[in-house]
Amino acid sequence: MGRIFITGVGSGIGLALAQEALETGMEVHAVGREAPEILRQQASFFFAGCDLSKTNSIAEILIPFLQDKSFDTAILNAGMLGEIKLLSQSSLEELKAVMELNLWANKVLIDLLAAHTYTTQIVGISSGAAVNGSKGWGAYSLSKAALNMLLKVYAKELPHIHFTALAPGVIRTPMVEKILTQVDEIEFPSAARLKNGPIRTPKEAAKLLLETFPKLLDYESGSFLDVRTMD
Repeated sequence: MGRIFITGVGSGIGLALAQEALETGMEVHAVGREAPEILRQQASFFFAGCDLSKTNSIAEILIPFLQDKSFDTAILNAGMLGEIKLLSQSSLEELKAVMELNLWANKVLIDLLAAHTYTTQIVGISSGAAVNGSKGWGAYSLSKAALNMLLKVYAKELPHIHFTALAPGVIRTPMVEKILTQVDEIEFPSAARLKNGPIRTPKEAAKLLLETFPKLLDYESGSFLDVRTMD
């Protein structure tokens, strides 16, 4: 039985990944603000409640949960979109809030995994927004670009762990639903492109991602990859 660590299991791709992993016989150790009701009674599901945006409290909560465990794969999935608006109209406080969860929480998690667990592979859920630089996506794009570099640097500093920044494609999550229903397509054309492109369900995406994670080990540690362009 494999063992996987996943953050952000409350909804969307994190929840779908946890469900799919459990269905395939894996043991799932998960972190989120609250354990989803659908997973609580699963014998192979282990959960630690933690608000990852409060980075100063992560270590105290998670060290007992992680101590001396072995993980085939750790998925750093928890994240936030922030508001789609012009960067010039985004306050530093808004930008810092996105960076705190999308970047610095993952820095803390990587340090904990490296110090207290035996982890073979760490995958950070990134985005095409990390390289596209689309109008309105400033906070999210900055945070995901920084996440890509964070993982690239750790690949050099922690060579015993394989790192990948992975863009999972467009998935019908609460984050994407917000873009599809609330963002002005005229002012922000990227929203229209997203709406008119292929969108996977969380279950479809989770199945693809679980099949993809082992394949990432064939690529250089620290790489940024996109499931839509992988062979």
